[in-house]
Amino acid sequence: MENARVWLVTGASRGLGRAFAEAALAGGDRVVAAARNVGPLEELTEKYPGRLVPLPLDVVDRQGVFDGVERAAAAFGRLDVVVNNAGGMLYGMVEEATEEQIRAHMDVNFFGAVWVAQAVLPHLRAQGGGRLLQVTSMGSGGGMATVGFYGAGKAALDSVSEALAMEVEGFGVKVTIVQMGGYNTGLFTAGTTTTEPLAQYQPLRTEMEAMWGDAVAPEPETAAPVILELAALPDPPRRLIVGSQSFDHVLEMGQAQADLYRSWEHLSRTAPG
Repeated sequence: MENARVWLVTGASRGLGRAFAEAALAGGDRVVAAARNVGPLEELTEKYPGRLVPLPLDVVDRQGVFDGVERAAAAFGRLDVVVNNAGGMLYGMVEEATEEQIRAHMDVNFFGAVWVAQAVLPHLRAQGGGRLLQVTSMGSGGGMATVGFYGAGKAALDSVSEALAMEVEGFGVKVTIVQMGGYNTGLFTAGTTTTEPLAQYQPLRTEMEAMWGDAVAPEPETAAPVILELAALPDPPRRLIVGSQSFDHVLEMGQAQADLYRSWEHLSRTAPG
């Protein structure tokens, strides 16, 4: 198709990444689907011959990311929409996590996303524009027990993406922080590293597990139409919450935080800064 866009989607072999890739292909666009294991993408390659290019990529490897993005840009001659989606979960209390686990988690969820952004920006800038969708989380605005490092990585990506949006807007590049709600992506199974639990935290762990509950989350493909519409907007927002329930939760968290600040306003105002 003459007006078909070219997407680069990381973490495209499963979950949200795959849903976004499939939706773009179904809409007539072309996709470079990046993942550590591209085997699960074989079915899509056969279904959309000539319009899907699987790209083996580990976002932790910075040089590998830059080389991979060069191949991605060459596949169809340009990049129009980049979905920075690859990530994982580190589940456990802050005290329980090892240095190796923490660094490995941040390497994927924060540094990996930064490497992708750095690698695609020269291409987007040279062609006079493009979209960069930074996939974070509706929970990135505050920490929560057992998923503190996941929230920390996403919060860091939120912050750097706000700065990035200001830096590249003048080149016609639009950056949107996509704060995803809870979807049935396998994040808490195949995508999870779990800490060695300490007995002292078992009561809180039990409480948190009860709070998470066992409700079935929506399927990833239900979020894909939002991403397609977002990518097509001429003037997209810098932040977007994806999910009706998540939207309400974020507003509630924001109000609770504002109330907390107000309750201690008298102490804050004792300092002149």
